[in-house]
Amino acid sequence: MVHMFADWYKRKFSDPHAVTLAVILIGAFMFIYFFSHLLMPVFVAIAIAFLLDLPANQLMKVGFSRTSAVTTVVSGFIGFSLLALLGLMPVMWQQSSNLLQEVPQMITHGQSYLLTLPEKYPEFVQAEQIETLINLVKEKLLDWGQIVLKASLNSISDIVALMIYLILVPLMVFFFLKDKDELMAGFVIFLPKERRMASQVGREMNQQIMNYIRGKVIEILIIGAVSTVTFIFLGLEYAVLLGVLVGLSVLVPYVGATIVTFPVLLVALFQWGTSAEFGYVMIAYAIIQALDGNLLVPILFSEAVNLHPVTIIIAVILFGGLWGFWGVFFAIPLATLVKAVINAWSTSQQETAGENS
Repeated sequence: MVHMFADWYKRKFSDPHAVTLAVILIGAFMFIYFFSHLLMPVFVAIAIAFLLDLPANQLMKVGFSRTSAVTTVVSGFIGFSLLALLGLMPVMWQQSSNLLQEVPQMITHGQSYLLTLPEKYPEFVQAEQIETLINLVKEKLLDWGQIVLKASLNSISDIVALMIYLILVPLMVFFFLKDKDELMAGFVIFLPKERRMASQVGREMNQQIMNYIRGKVIEILIIGAVSTVTFIFLGLEYAVLLGVLVGLSVLVPYVGATIVTFPVLLVALFQWGTSAEFGYVMIAYAIIQALDGNLLVPILFSEAVNLHPVTIIIAVILFGGLWGFWGVFFAIPLATLVKAVINAWSTSQQETAGENS
C-alpha cells in the first residue's frame, strides 16, 4: 500500500509546476474558506471589476486614458445601480408588504379548500391526512416567522454594513480597474517561477469568469425585465416582485427556476383560481423559462466549457454550502476551474510520459 501511494505521488507530483499549482489551489481555498466573511466586500468588488473591465477596455480603444475610462465606466455603473435601486425598491417593498398582509387570507382559503377534498375524493384523501398537512404547514409558517423576526432584529447592523459596502466597494472597484496591471504584477512576485500549469489554468479561468459574470448579469436583466412586463401585461398581482424573483432565480441553475415557480403559481392560483387567466400566466412563464434555457443561455455562454447538469447541481450544493450566495453564484466557474485543473494535470502527465518514453 505504501509503495502504491509512493508511486502515485511520484507520477502526479514529479513535475514542480504541478506542485506549484497544487499549493496555490490549496492556499487559495484555505484563505477564502477562513476569511471570506471578513473579505466579502473585496470579493464583491472583484466580481464587479470583472464585469466592468470590458467596457473600460473598449473606451481605451477609442482614445480614453485608463483613468478616464475607468472613471467613466464606474460612474455610469453607480448611476445605473442607484436608478435601478431607487426605482425598484419602493415598488418591491410595497408589493412585499401587500403580499405578506394577504398571506393569512391565502392560508385560510387554502385550508378551506383542502378540507373539502375528503368529501370530494374519499377514496383518495382522508381527513386525517389533511389535518396532518395543515398542522405541518402551520409549524413551518411559525418557523419562518421566527426567522423573519430574527432578521428584523439584526436589520440595524445589516444597514450599517450595507452603508459601508456602498462606500468601500465602488472605491475598490475603481482601483482594481485603474491599477490592474500593477496589482497583478505585485501578486505574481510572490509566486514560484515553476508555474506553467498555474499560468495556463489562470489564463483560462480569467476569461471564463469574465464571460460568466457578464453573461449572468445580462441574463438576470433580460429575464427579470421580460417576466415583469409579461406579468404586468397579463394583469398578475405583485408583477414587479415576482418578475425580479424570476430574474434572480437564474443565479442558481435548474434549482432557482424550480423554486420560484411556486410563488408565481400560488399568486396566480389565488388571484384567478383554475381559470383561463391562470393558464395564460403559467404558459407564458413556461415559455420564458424555455427560451432562457434553450436560446438565451447558449448565446450568452457559448464560450463556456460544457458541464453536465448533474455536475452543475453538485457544484451548486457543494460551493453554496461552503460560501453561501457567492458560492452559488460562482458554482459554474468553480466547477470549470476543477475541470481545467484536471485537464492541465492530465496534459502535463501525458507530456512527461512522452518525454520519458
